[in-house]
Amino acid sequence: MSFQQGLSGLNAASKQLEVIGNNVANANTVGFKQARAEFADVYANSLSGGGGAQIGIGTKLSNVAQQFTQGNVTSTSNSLDLAINGGGFFRMSTGGVITYSRNGQFQMDKLGYIVDASGKRLTGYIADTAGAIQKGSPVDLNINTADLQPATTSAVVGLVNLDSRKTALDPAKFDPTDPTTYSDSTAITLYDSLGNAHTMQTFFLRHPTAAEAAAQQATVTAMPSSTPAEVAAKAAAQVIATAMTAAASPGANTRWSVYTSVDGKPTTYTPPATPITTAELDFNGTGISPTVTPTTIDPKTGLPLVTFSPITGATTPLSLTLDYSKSTQFGSSFSINSLSQNGYTSGRLAGFNTGADGTIIGRYSNGQSKNLGQVVLANFVNPNGLQSLGGNAWAESATSGAPLVGVPSTGSLGVLQASAVEDSNTDLTAELVNMITAQRFYQANAQTIKTQDQVLQTLVNLR
Repeated sequence: MSFQQGLSGLNAASKQLEVIGNNVANANTVGFKQARAEFADVYANSLSGGGGAQIGIGTKLSNVAQQFTQGNVTSTSNSLDLAINGGGFFRMSTGGVITYSRNGQFQMDKLGYIVDASGKRLTGYIADTAGAIQKGSPVDLNINTADLQPATTSAVVGLVNLDSRKTALDPAKFDPTDPTTYSDSTAITLYDSLGNAHTMQTFFLRHPTAAEAAAQQATVTAMPSSTPAEVAAKAAAQVIATAMTAAASPGANTRWSVYTSVDGKPTTYTPPATPITTAELDFNGTGISPTVTPTTIDPKTGLPLVTFSPITGATTPLSLTLDYSKSTQFGSSFSINSLSQNGYTSGRLAGFNTGADGTIIGRYSNGQSKNLGQVVLANFVNPNGLQSLGGNAWAESATSGAPLVGVPSTGSLGVLQASAVEDSNTDLTAELVNMITAQRFYQANAQTIKTQDQVLQTLVNLR
């Protein structure tokens, strides 16, 4: 009698409904992958082998295969949430036991580790104090919340235009407290080894040209000097004319001197010892080329070297190079086109985000950023061979193959999207249609049992 076929059909329909029900129940589970019930027909063994008239004895559930297709990516407000767009799994660790997941809902625990809702730790590569990723064996990712160490200023780069129409001044009379003794000035903040800020002022003083010096000498020569007052005036003017002649630049070029002071005090340099650093720059109308003048020159860069001694307890002395080599001297107003330095003060971790390649970048209150680590992903030759553990986790098995671990966007691994999660890939519309089909399948198998019962009842009633 064919009760066995009908019973196997009822059992298969029931299993299919269980799979469909599980898919529907997890339609809102982040990272969930829907499953598909797969069936196979069943035949009885025969000592004489199968024949053309052999009738099957029903069906059986042969496999429940998960479908590792991409789910929709939804944005969130949590910067630690991660979504995988493409292949791969998050590599999670619990006391050294490794599992794999597509659920990217993460948070940071009290120890600074990135964990999921069940406490499993996300793994990856850590970064050293300088922000360099230390690749090797993946470890539990820990966010270093320590303050960012300050960086000492070692170079100042400026791009300015010095007004060639400025009146020539006597360099011997330069006084940083008297604006009439220099042509223009600018200021920038420097940082010592402890992150303390220092203000450096830079003063530009235009030297006379050879023609201007000659005209000054001619004016002095033509001055009357008959009375004692006129003699004294002519002598004073001659001092200025002599200074202008000594400072005059030859030809059409105009020479400028650059002076610096830090925190209102003249900077020093050695050798030779002097209270004010002077860097003379010769112009050719399109740019500045430093000349070897009494300033200290950095032998590595050929640029003027400024040295001062902080009184904040920081490393002393602090030396830095000045680079105004791209500046210009045009007949237009003084302008600062760019002015930068390479130091910064200490900073507190203000937040972080994760790049498409898994690099976790920390943002600090001083405007700097630094690598804190890098998330790794794992993929398998046969993802369907993974063992489902529940809790959005899978484990490696003999049929899945060994994990292929790497950084996102390499090989078969997808890219990461921060502040986002991957939704369940359950298609509710398709599942509801499948539910109707399974219901009809169940009813049809029940009908075969009912029909067989009627046939059996007829047979029993025979007399």
